[in-house]
Amino acid sequence: MLEALKKQVWNANLELVRRGVVIYTWGNVSGIDRSAGLVVIKPSGVSYDAMQPDDMVVVELETGARVDGKWNPSSDTQTHLELYRAFSSLGGITHTHSVHAIAFAQAGRDIPALGTTHADYFYGDIPCTRSLTQEEVQTAYELNTGKVIAETLRERSIDPLAVPGIVVRNHGPFTWGADADASVYHAVVLETVAEMALKTLLLNPEAVLPQFVLDKHYFRKHGPNAYYGQK
Repeated sequence: MLEALKKQVWNANLELVRRGVVIYTWGNVSGIDRSAGLVVIKPSGVSYDAMQPDDMVVVELETGARVDGKWNPSSDTQTHLELYRAFSSLGGITHTHSVHAIAFAQAGRDIPALGTTHADYFYGDIPCTRSLTQEEVQTAYELNTGKVIAETLRERSIDPLAVPGIVVRNHGPFTWGADADASVYHAVVLETVAEMALKTLLLNPEAVLPQFVLDKHYFRKHGPNAYYGQK
């Protein structure tokens, strides 16, 4: 099972490149085996071009200790682990530095739900966290990044499965899903709706999406009465 998870996480990382949301080594994907308490994540600073499934790093969920792999894990590992610990529904997590999502992060703004494409995947605005304090950055930056994400979702009463992504102030987007593949899918969608929102706001800063349209598009794809697609 662990070898299968390594292969899935490896392929999910490569999908970021295929979809054009990362360049160089800017990004990482992880997946979790909750029954074993283990997380598989991309190695730090290793080129996507040469990466293979055996290059993936396995760490303990609770301690972050490396239990398998020849490389150091991603520098964002503690952020991933904190999110897995905070939300048991998460099966995979992705972090990128995609351009339009970063624009909202650097501006300190939520990505607003302005149209039906957004509503198909995110039930409401994609939140932007507060800035980390100087102490949070200097003491445990990556861990506290995870904590501020969890804090934002809880304070706003956001179900992480209904809004499977966030932008961290001055940093960038994190997305998640049922597994590593789903988290990458949401990363690509988040970047796309961020581009749509940015261009919409340039044309009309007062643009809005009616709640009833948001409800219709989200719930026709999600929930017990969903009817989009094939059964």
